[in-house]
Amino acid sequence: MVNKKKLFYGSCFALITTAFSFSIRAGIMPQLETDLGLSATQLGFINQMWFWGFPISMIIGGLIYRRVGGGAIMNFAFFAHAAGILLTIFAGSYVVLLLSSLLIGLGNGCTEAACNPMIADAYEGNMMSKMMNRFHMWFPGGILLGSLLSQGMTTLNWSWQMQVGIILIPTLLYAYYFFNEKWPGAGTVEEASLDVNFKAMLTPLFIFMLICMGLTAISEFGPNNWVPLTLQGSGATPMLVMALTFGLMAVARYFGGEVVAKFNTTGVLWGSAILASIGLYLLSSTSGGMVYLAAIVYGLGIAYFWPNMIGFVAAYIPKSGAIGLSIVGAMGMFMSGLIMPIYGGLIDSNRVKAAAEGLSGVDLDVATGQMTLSTMTLPPLILIVLFGILYFWMRGKTKVAVAH
Repeated sequence: MVNKKKLFYGSCFALITTAFSFSIRAGIMPQLETDLGLSATQLGFINQMWFWGFPISMIIGGLIYRRVGGGAIMNFAFFAHAAGILLTIFAGSYVVLLLSSLLIGLGNGCTEAACNPMIADAYEGNMMSKMMNRFHMWFPGGILLGSLLSQGMTTLNWSWQMQVGIILIPTLLYAYYFFNEKWPGAGTVEEASLDVNFKAMLTPLFIFMLICMGLTAISEFGPNNWVPLTLQGSGATPMLVMALTFGLMAVARYFGGEVVAKFNTTGVLWGSAILASIGLYLLSSTSGGMVYLAAIVYGLGIAYFWPNMIGFVAAYIPKSGAIGLSIVGAMGMFMSGLIMPIYGGLIDSNRVKAAAEGLSGVDLDVATGQMTLSTMTLPPLILIVLFGILYFWMRGKTKVAVAH
C-alpha cells in the first residue's frame, strides 16, 4: 500500500536539502572567494556544476522512472547528496569544488525527477495543483531557513565547512522517510509509454513552455544566486534579503492552489512576470530599507514560476508523462547553469568598469551590483510578452482530462 503522506513528507525534506545546498552555498561564496582566492567567474563555474548536475539526473531519472521506480532514484539521490556534501567539506581546491557541486546537483535533479511525477500520480485535479505548490513551497522555505542559518553561522564566525555540514540533516531525514516505501505507478498505460511521451513533447505548446521555463528559471535563480555579491554595500543585509524573498515565496506557494483556482495558471504566470520585472528593477536602483521592499515585490513575482510551469505541463500536456516533467525542469536548470559563469563574468567586468570611473570601497560594490541587477531584469521582461501570448493562446481551453 502506498503511504502518500510519508512519501510527501520525504519529498519535502529532499527539497529542503536542495534548498539548503542553494542558500548555504550562496552564503559562503564571499568566504570561498577570500579563503581559496577564487574570482566571481570561477564561483560562477562552481555554481554551474550545481545547476548542470540537475538536468542530467532529471532527464535520466525521467526516462527510467517508470522502470525502476522513484525509490531507486532517491537512493541514488542520497548517495550523491552525501558524497557531494562530504567532498565540499574537505575540498581544498577549485577542481574538487567543481566535482562536489556536480554531485549535489545530481542529487537535486533526482529529487525533481522522482517527486514531481509521484505527486502527479498520487493526486488528481485541483488537489494535484495544490500539492505541487505545497511541495515546491519547501524550496523557498528551505532557502529561508538556510539563509538565516548561514547568516547566523557567519556572524558567529563558523567556518564555511561547518555551514555545509548542516545540509546533511535534511538529507538523513528524507532517507528515513523514503526507506522501504512503495511508490505509486503511472495513472494510465498510455501515459507510461515513451513513444506517446515524446510525441506529446514534439508539439508547439510544449516547445513554447520549454523556452518559457528557461527564462523563468534564469529570472529566479540568476539574481538570487548572486545576492551576497550584488547587494554588497547596498545598506541591506544580503542574506536577510534572500531570507525575506524566499520566505514570501514559501507563503505564496502554500496558498498556490487557491490562487491558481481564482486566476488560472496562465494568468498567474503573466502577473508573476510583471512583478518579477518590477522587483528586479527596484533592486537595481534602490538602497537601504527600500531594498527590502524591492525584495518583497521580486519574491512575490518569482513565487509561482516553477511549480506552475510544472503544473501547467502536468495538466495541459499530461501525455508527456514523467519524462515531460523532467525535461521541463531540466531546461530550467540547464539555462540557469549556462547563465551562472556569464553573470559571474558580468560582475567582474562591471567591477572593472566602476573602478575605471574612480569608484572604490562601498561605492564600487554598489555600482557593480546595480549594473549587474539591471541586466538581470531582461529575462522577466521577455516573459511578460511570452506569458501574454500564452494567456490568449490558452483562453477557452480546458485541462486535458487524464487521470494521474
